This record gives sequence, C-alpha cells and structure tokens, in this order.
Amino acid sequence: MIYLDSAATTLQKPPSVAKAAGWAINNLSSPGRGGHPFSMAAADTAFKCRELAALLFNAGDPANVVLTPSATHGLNIAIKSLVRPGGKVLISGYEHNAVTRPLHALGAVITVAESELFHPESALYAFESQLSEDLSAVVCNHVSNAFGYILPIERIAQKCCERGIPLIIDASQSAGVLPIDFAELGATFVAMPGHKGLYGPQGTGLLLCATPDIAKLPDVVIHGGTGGQSKSWEMPDFLPERLEAGTQNMPGIAGLVAGLRFVCNKGAKNILHHERTLIERAASGLACLPRVTLYKSKQAYCQTGVLSFNIQGLSCDTVAEKLSCRGIAVRAGMHCAPLAHKSAGTYEYGTVRISVSAFNTRRDIAMFLNAAQDIVTKL
Repeated sequence: MIYLDSAATTLQKPPSVAKAAGWAINNLSSPGRGGHPFSMAAADTAFKCRELAALLFNAGDPANVVLTPSATHGLNIAIKSLVRPGGKVLISGYEHNAVTRPLHALGAVITVAESELFHPESALYAFESQLSEDLSAVVCNHVSNAFGYILPIERIAQKCCERGIPLIIDASQSAGVLPIDFAELGATFVAMPGHKGLYGPQGTGLLLCATPDIAKLPDVVIHGGTGGQSKSWEMPDFLPERLEAGTQNMPGIAGLVAGLRFVCNKGAKNILHHERTLIERAASGLACLPRVTLYKSKQAYCQTGVLSFNIQGLSCDTVAEKLSCRGIAVRAGMHCAPLAHKSAGTYEYGTVRISVSAFNTRRDIAMFLNAAQDIVTKL
C-alpha cells in the first residue's frame, strides 16, 4: 500500500522511533514517581524531549515545553487559558475543529478573518483590519490541513504583538516542515502533535508556552498527581508540572525524542523541499487529466506537501475508495476542517487529499498518478 495520508499521521517513521518506544515499555516507569533507576530514566527522557523541542523551536527554557497527548489537548489548554465564556476571538478561515469546537463550547464570540485560498496578502489584511483591543485572543492555523496553504503567520504575529493581543498558533501541519521560532514570533502558545511532521507516535504532542507571570499561568484542564508537591490541594504554580497531571505516555515520549532527533538531523528545510518536489510532480500529472479540479498554489512558498483535488462526476469518498482498491491510501471529505472548505468553496462536496512525508518517493507519486488516470479513463 502506498501511503499518501501523512497530514493525518506519518505512518512511515524512522526505525529509531519504534525502537525507542519499544525499549521504553520495559525500561521506563514514570517521572517523579520514585528515586529508582526506572523513574529517573523516565525523567531524563522527558527532559530530553523538552530540550530537543526547545532547541528546534527556539522556545528558551525547556520547562516552557509542555508534553501533551495531542495538539488538540494543547489547543484546549491554550484557548481555555485566554478565552472566557463570551469572550471575543479572531480566527483564520482555515481552522481545524480542534480550534472551533472549544471556542463554540465556551460560547465565544467568533470573528473569522475571511480570505481567499493561497492568497496570504488577503489573509494578512483580513486579520489586520479586524484586530481590536477587546479581543481575548487571536487563533491562527500556520498551515491548512486540508490544502497545505501556508498562512503569513510571522506577519500576523507581528501585528498581534504590536497591539498586545495574545496569539495562539496551531502548528499541527507545520512543525517539522517549516521554521518555527517561538521567541521571534512572540506568540503566547504554539500547539503541535508529535505524530505528524515530528515523526513520533500517536498520543504525543507539545505545547510551547511563553514564560508567564505567576498571575498569568495557563489554566489547568486536568487536575491530578504530578509526582511533586503532593500535600497541596492545588496544582503546581509552575511549568511544566502545572499542565501535566497524571501518568505520562513514556513509550510515546521516548519515540518522540527519536522523531525530534530525526527532524533535527535531516533538517526541516530539506524535508520541505522533498515534499514540495513530490507534490509538484503529483499536481503536474493530475493537471494533464480531464475532469480533475486542482487546489494548488501558483507560488511554491504558499504550499507544503499537501494537495487537494476532485474528479468531476465522482464524489471525493468514491475517488478515495477507488484509489484504496488500487493500493493508494489517501483521505477524502472535510478533513475535520469544515471552515477551511467554506473558505475554499468546497464545503458542499469536500476534496480528496494527498499528503507526503520524508519517506515518500517519486515512484509513489508515479503509482498514484497511474491509479488516478485509470479512474478517470474508466469514467
């Protein structure tokens, strides 16, 4: 099976990731739960994960890197720390349900900075024209999971900083592929999963937190044991323990350490170049087929290794099923981002999405194009 669904999960991992996760099952217990070697080794592994992430994303103190079960968990912490019920929030038109659903649950007053697909200047204008002092936060997707569209996050962050408005960045599709300089951005939070561009196992994630005043500590989403200050009824008033209640996923974290090392060694720039090269080949091949509608940027700098398309006369689910029968794994539908499809004009029918990783090859793309041509030919 040729796997072209890495925007959901990078199924193909470096061998070191599985090796590290397997080793951890029998060799790591839980950090802070004892002075014995197994607990101490777990603490060292968790710290190494924070240290590598802080280095890769210029997050400063490793304590500012909170280990989470997912980007969704991190986004919930970030949103619920800044937005109170009824608070005003400005978001992009390409947000995932991991952002829109928590905001809806809070009863937030949501304004959408609507802009055209693959048009960063219009996105910047939409944000800049609607920034106001009464906003509780701005939330912005770095890259659309449905279209691979790169939003101008650095310039949006600059505008938020100039006006003193907290910014939450969803880096689910950019971490490990695009440069993220947390200190330079000046964002309050950046959330990311471990199982996509960082090549770690599912059930892992990172939340980068700006060093807070004690009075501005992030809100606690889950209360419980942290391995320290056990006599206190309250959660610790310092990071990362404040946001890491309960037993941690040490096999996942050990695997994520290996994934982070892979990204650091290979280089996000090189991974991005490889992915863009493959997507360009896929787009060029699809463009030669009749009945195919492509959602592709004319400027390479606006898109990552994600490409959406449709075939006239077939639903996106049918196309995905036919590709699967031909040994090609893709994703079809709303991609958990209906707002993005509304912005792109594909809300009624969704899209078929292919997404690549560092482990895909030109042969994979050639096999995909052969399968797509066969489907179109038989229409």
